[in-house]
Amino acid sequence: MQRGLLLFLIFILVQQTGSSQGLFKEKYRPQFHFTPAKNWINDPNGLIYYGGEYHMFFQYNPQGNVWGHMSWGHAVSKDLIHWQELPVALNEENDIAIFSGSAVADAFNTTGFKKQGTVPLVAIYTGNIENKNQSQHIAYSLDSGRTFTKFEGNPVIDLDRKDFRDPKVFWYEPSKRWVMATVLADEKKIQLYGSKSLKAWNLLSEFGPAGDTTGIWECPDLFRVPVVGSAGKYKWVLMHSPSPYMQYFVGEFDGIKFTNENKKDKIYRPDYGPDYYAAIVYNNMPVGDAPIGIGWVNNWNYANQIPAGDWRGAMSIPRTIAVKRVENEWFLVQQPVEQLNSIRGPVQKQVSSQPISLGSQSFDLEWSWKDDGVGVSEAVFGNFEFVIRFNKEKREVEINRSGGSKNFQNKAFHDLGIFKAKFPVPSNGLLKFRLLFDQSIAELFVGEGELVMTAQVFPDMPLQQVQFGYSTTNPTPSASPSRLPNEAIEVTLRAMAGYR
Repeated sequence: MQRGLLLFLIFILVQQTGSSQGLFKEKYRPQFHFTPAKNWINDPNGLIYYGGEYHMFFQYNPQGNVWGHMSWGHAVSKDLIHWQELPVALNEENDIAIFSGSAVADAFNTTGFKKQGTVPLVAIYTGNIENKNQSQHIAYSLDSGRTFTKFEGNPVIDLDRKDFRDPKVFWYEPSKRWVMATVLADEKKIQLYGSKSLKAWNLLSEFGPAGDTTGIWECPDLFRVPVVGSAGKYKWVLMHSPSPYMQYFVGEFDGIKFTNENKKDKIYRPDYGPDYYAAIVYNNMPVGDAPIGIGWVNNWNYANQIPAGDWRGAMSIPRTIAVKRVENEWFLVQQPVEQLNSIRGPVQKQVSSQPISLGSQSFDLEWSWKDDGVGVSEAVFGNFEFVIRFNKEKREVEINRSGGSKNFQNKAFHDLGIFKAKFPVPSNGLLKFRLLFDQSIAELFVGEGELVMTAQVFPDMPLQQVQFGYSTTNPTPSASPSRLPNEAIEVTLRAMAGYR
């Protein structure tokens, strides 16, 4: 019996070891963007810095790699780059799913949850009863977010509605109270509530409908940001997700209501690509640090079908956020966090007018194009599987994935193959580009980060090279790189290491 048991245990160990050998090495699996070891993820939740750790909770299905059984997964990091995945923090129970929300450190013990000097971390989330009710709940942790106890007095806000969700909560010091932003999803409204205890809440004001009202509204966030070039000056950003994209407003918040200062007839997006959603910023950041946000890299039009393995869904690179005033408009300015540089390899290429070998499917590529007002500059990856263009006459940046991903036969994905956005060209006419490409994720930062575009790309074959070209006419997606004159250009290419 003992020998049989030993052989059985050895067999199980071998099976487990064999099954995990390919983990995080699957085709299309990002290497420096966070993904769970297995199963489905979507919205980032409960972003909070506490005890020297960046906590990232997220929508998670413990039972499969498609949406369902929503719970809160959990990962922590010391530097926003290297992540350790932890056990599920909040589980679906009694037919109540754990939808999106936020987390705060209750340093003043406004909840009364504090015990033996331990500051409670409080999660504020939507409890979802499918097709019946969405209400706001809280849970608390006394062990740095490793385990949570659900408040026995839940829900703390219940409007008896099916479309009331996604609470983002922060401490507003001037009024010494908590402020919550939630959405009435179908009405396209953001509601602001106030509380002294996180348990009893009063409605303060409403915002919307405004801007993009084509889809339901989700995942609001209200936060203060620094103004580029004006030390000590700040504005407030109200950001949310009109499905399947995002938008933001910039203005002022007086503790009760938010006032938009941007054009009311214009839509401003934090990301102009197809695959950036539900982004929120970190709570409890050190004083003086810029806000840092993370978004979900996917699109609800095809999210459940992307060609992944036992995992499905990824998080964006964390981004610092500020605002900049350009011709009487406020624009977000976003950049990858500096810690990302810690996993960049040495420079491989610097100047070239010939095709550049990429050498890796996870890389950081930087270059500049001169805006001389004539023609179209482009960077062609692989055999036109992914293309970045700058139309100088139109002052327009384009990302184009329509020439690739042929092995992902999804109509919605291919219908959303080309995305364009206007760009305020700098006075010196030199436009900077930085592309973070990670197996199947492309994050493009233009200028100083005034324009960001994120897209998933699923190349049929590994991308072997990038060719920079120039044309006086806008080429079609099927145009051959050889038809374009070579353009001598300064390029910085670095391979990226994985975060594990």
